[in-house]
Amino acid sequence: MSRSRLNTQDLIKKIEKITRDKIIQENVVSLTDFRDLTQKQTIPKVILIIEDDETMRVALKRIFEDEKYLVKTAADGTQLSVVLDDTPIDLIILDIGLPWINGFELAKLLKEHKDLKKIPLIFVSGKTSELDVKRGFDVGADDYIKKPFDIDNIKKTVKTLLTLAEPPKKS
Repeated sequence: MSRSRLNTQDLIKKIEKITRDKIIQENVVSLTDFRDLTQKQTIPKVILIIEDDETMRVALKRIFEDEKYLVKTAADGTQLSVVLDDTPIDLIILDIGLPWINGFELAKLLKEHKDLKKIPLIFVSGKTSELDVKRGFDVGADDYIKKPFDIDNIKKTVKTLLTLAEPPKKS
């Protein structure tokens, strides 16, 4: 018994016509509505953590990833150069006791750079003397949190600084 080849062209045309008719009847989103929707989508803020102690670096990364931030890390100034070329940064958390170039020196360089100087910077350090805290603010820190720190406090500080750094919304 031979099989004849099925002629499905007619069937395909009917399916295409029904599909076209249904697509035409669909409500289409206006371009304005689409733009409004895409602007409402939140792009995660990027936090850069510069901390030479791996345990502390990973802990801070987890804290902020749990808060839905995108977190980049660097153990020192050398790794920092790779991270800065990679992604725009919204906030920097910086330790003072880094190898080769300490946090004070690094903060000063960051705050002197035309593209980086407006990024909020928080020192998180075990150096707790009044002189260290003063020096931190003198080189451009927006806040200084002493280790060991309260997790809720650091999350609140980061959220506040990111909110203050946002450009005003257009009306």
